[in-house]
Amino acid sequence: MTILVAGATGTVGAEVVRQLAAAGHPVRALSRTPERHTAPAGVELARGDLAVPESLVPALEGVSALHLITFGGDEPLTTGPELVELARRAGVRRVSVLSGWEESSVERALRASELGWTWLRPVEFMANALWWKENILSSGRIEVFGDWPTAMVHEADIAAVAVAALTEDGHAGKDYLITGPEALTPEDRARVLGEAIGERLTVRLLTEDEERAKLRSYGYSEEDVEFGIALGKNPPEVGMVPQPTVREVTGRPGRTFAQWAAEHAGEFTAAR
Repeated sequence: MTILVAGATGTVGAEVVRQLAAAGHPVRALSRTPERHTAPAGVELARGDLAVPESLVPALEGVSALHLITFGGDEPLTTGPELVELARRAGVRRVSVLSGWEESSVERALRASELGWTWLRPVEFMANALWWKENILSSGRIEVFGDWPTAMVHEADIAAVAVAALTEDGHAGKDYLITGPEALTPEDRARVLGEAIGERLTVRLLTEDEERAKLRSYGYSEEDVEFGIALGKNPPEVGMVPQPTVREVTGRPGRTFAQWAAEHAGEFTAAR
């Protein structure tokens, strides 16, 4: 039976697709614009929009497991009940959800259903370090707001937990907090990334006003800007404490930031 992956072109979704395909599972990758993407050999691309549930009917045909996200574009999905009902009718038995910190319509609808759901709650992605690319290329410097440690997680480890939930018994009803194996400060990350690219990187801590200006330049609303400031000043402790989830679910240790940095070193040096 086929596994349908929503958000299949995203940071985590693409890894879910890749790992499922590598393990020999029939995979269907969902996208609003499949014509703009390519997929691994043997993976079927399907058109669908989670914000328009009826668009998923063809993609759900023959599907036994489903990976979901909780956002449609930049907005939280409000179509959870419709999506869950369509999945139930299609015969879906297992659902993994890339979740945030607040429960969405998707999670609420799944809780009320008889489907076997699993929440994936990652802390900061290691891939967020790509935000530093421009500064590193131009000045060899990382600019951050707040000097707290974070147990950032490799996107492939989030995907590995999703793959287990989609293909194995024993994960229904589980709420998995997913972290990396170590908590690193910005200075730690600069050192590790610098070693990977052969350069000594420095760190500059941004002021509140500088961080506000940066967030506004990204187009965030004032509410989101202030949320970002509050998060930088007082981040949740849960994001600083490494958890054993990856090892317990997959049977192997989580990937380190040094591994991520080695894999992506070329992206920080390509323009030089």
